[in-house]
Amino acid sequence: MLGALSVVPLTVSASSEKAEDLARIEAQGLKSAGTKRLQEFVAQPAAPKGSVQFSRKWIDAQPKASGSEQWRCLAEALYFEARGETVKGQFAVAEVIMNRVKSARFPGSLCAVINQGTGKKYQCQFTYTCDGYAEVIAEPRAFARVGKVARYMMDGEVPSLTDGATHYHTTAVRPRWSKVYTRTAKIGVHLFYRHTWRTASN
Repeated sequence: MLGALSVVPLTVSASSEKAEDLARIEAQGLKSAGTKRLQEFVAQPAAPKGSVQFSRKWIDAQPKASGSEQWRCLAEALYFEARGETVKGQFAVAEVIMNRVKSARFPGSLCAVINQGTGKKYQCQFTYTCDGYAEVIAEPRAFARVGKVARYMMDGEVPSLTDGATHYHTTAVRPRWSKVYTRTAKIGVHLFYRHTWRTASN
């Protein structure tokens, strides 16, 4: 809590000595609050849409992120699926997950989309949820970074990167579905796709 500050009323004719006293008292009060508390007061507001920069330097300079269970699900998915990607690549993977939430063809929440098919062999949508390994976050700095990416995506402050993609895979593999889906982007080591939905008349 900020220390109590003595209020010294100033008039237009107040002496510079009184102004200096007020400045000194204010500085003492701010100093007594402590650095951590002051940072909470001056935390940067979220960047407006369009001002996001897809660089590690920019994302690392943003305030620490936190949120609900849905935020945690998205942050964990980015950690296990894309922590080795560029920041732009991490935003792109997050966009795919968000696009699925918005689509009527997928579950309606981040956690439900990410865990779709978990526990069913070869049916999970995100490999880390069914690869048999425990999900251990061993790189806290990497998790802090993707947590910020998740927060910006959930707040809707990021321009589109994948042109509506709902699927992706790494360049190291070529799944069968990639032959019939519409490729929309290549970012880092990931290729992004939209489903080519067919009607009965096709």
